Amino acid sequence: MNIVAPTPPTRLALTMGDPAGICGEITAAAWRALRPTGPEFCVIADPDWLAAYAPVQIVDNPNEGNFNHAIPVLRLELPQKPTPGHPDPANAPAIIASIERAVRLAQSGAASAVVTNPIAKSVLQSAGFPHPGHTEFLAALTGVPGREIMMLASPLLRVVPVTIHVSLRTALDTLTTAGIIAAARTTHAALIADFGIPSPRLAIAGLNPHAGEAGRMGTEETTLIAPAIAQLRAEGLRITGPHPPDTLFTESARPTYDAAICMYHDQALIPLKTLDISGGVNVTLGLPIVRTSPDHGTAFDIAGLGRASPASLIAALRLAADIATKRSSA
Repeated sequence: MNIVAPTPPTRLALTMGDPAGICGEITAAAWRALRPTGPEFCVIADPDWLAAYAPVQIVDNPNEGNFNHAIPVLRLELPQKPTPGHPDPANAPAIIASIERAVRLAQSGAASAVVTNPIAKSVLQSAGFPHPGHTEFLAALTGVPGREIMMLASPLLRVVPVTIHVSLRTALDTLTTAGIIAAARTTHAALIADFGIPSPRLAIAGLNPHAGEAGRMGTEETTLIAPAIAQLRAEGLRITGPHPPDTLFTESARPTYDAAICMYHDQALIPLKTLDISGGVNVTLGLPIVRTSPDHGTAFDIAGLGRASPASLIAALRLAADIATKRSSA
C-alpha cells in the first residue's frame, strides 16, 4: 500500500454528505469556528445548497479562495433541491460523486485528507449503492478492499471493532482469529504512525459475558481470541486480554491501554458514544489516504432546526489535519 503523504498546508476535502440532513448546518458552524485558526477545508458540494447556511466561494482548486471570508466550494450540482428532514434518492448520485472526488483529491495530493459528512446508507442503497457504508466504499475507491479498519477515537477512548456493518448474528458467524490479528496489527501501526504513540498498548475484549468465564458462558475466548493474542504477543505487540467487556471501559481500566479491540460494532461504539459523542471521531485505518468523519449520522429529525452540534465534525477536521501533518513529517 502506497501511503499518500501531502505537504501541508493543503486543505482538507470535506464531502457534502446527505444535504437533507444536518450536514449544511454543521459544515457552516465548523467553518465559523475554524476560520480564524484552521485547519482549512474545501467542500465538494452544490454551492446553492451550502449558501443557505454560510457564505461560499466557488473555486476550481481546493486550495483557492480566502477561507477566512467564505467556504471554498468545488461545484457539484444536486439534481433536486434538498428539503431538510426529507432525503431524496434522486440526490444519491451527487452524494456518491462528492465522496469519489474527495478521494481523488487526496490521492493526488491536492487535498491533505478526506473528511466525510454523514450519509444515509439506506438512501444510497435505494439508488444502487452496493457498499454497507462509507468505510467499505473508501477501501474500494483506494484499492484496498478488505483491509479497512474502523476506529472511533476521542480524548477519552479509542475503540476498533473487528466486525463492522453486519448484523450481530453475522458478526458472530464471521468473527475469526485472522480478523482479530489483522485489526490489531493495523491498529498498532496506526497508533504509531498517525497518533504518535511509540509503543502502543492494546486491550482485547472478550465476546461473551465475563469473557466466557473459562468456557462456562461461551468458548470463543479460548478458540478464537486467545490464539490471536498469542500470535500478536509473539510478534512483539503489547497485548492484554481477553477482558470482560463489562469492565473494559470503566474509568480505572481506560488508562491501561491506548486502544481497545472489540469483537463487534456496538461493543465498541456504545461506550465511545456514551462517554464522548461530541468529541468522537470515526477514523478509517488501513487506507493509503487519511479519512475521518463525525461519529454521528444525518439526524434528519432535527435537520433545519438549528439544533445540530458541530463538535464532532470540528474534532474530525482537526484530527484529519493532525494525522496528515504527522504522515507528511514522517
